[in-house]
Amino acid sequence: MSKKKPKKKGFMDRIKESAAQQQLAADRSKGAKQKKPTVETPTAPPVETTPEEKKKKYQEGIIKTVVPAFIGTLAGFICFYGLDSGTEVPWISIMLFVIIFSYYAQRVLYPIIRIDVKELGVKDWFYVEFITIDFWLVVWTLLLN
Repeated sequence: MSKKKPKKKGFMDRIKESAAQQQLAADRSKGAKQKKPTVETPTAPPVETTPEEKKKKYQEGIIKTVVPAFIGTLAGFICFYGLDSGTEVPWISIMLFVIIFSYYAQRVLYPIIRIDVKELGVKDWFYVEFITIDFWLVVWTLLLN
């Protein structure tokens, strides 16, 4: 009476078995979902914008890119001529000063050029500050070299 050991399943056999189990579970859950009555939630219709609104948003987007680029470039020149190489002051404190200054400068400047600051969300402020810091670092680095 010799018992043979069952043959081990190969890698591909285990994958096929797992896929079959997953498909069976998906079919079961799909069947359970179909039995429940579905209640559709009302969704708001998509807001259509007029060509004038699209043009205004496009112009505001360009302004929101150009203003921080100008402020960052100006900050790069100020750092180059005011701080020389900048080794006397930690660079992180200079960067924080540039961020804080540019934030408040833009909060004052945007209403003057007819851009509503209240419409800017956190993502928009991160975008404009990134542009400012990027231009500041690039300009200052190029001038130092």
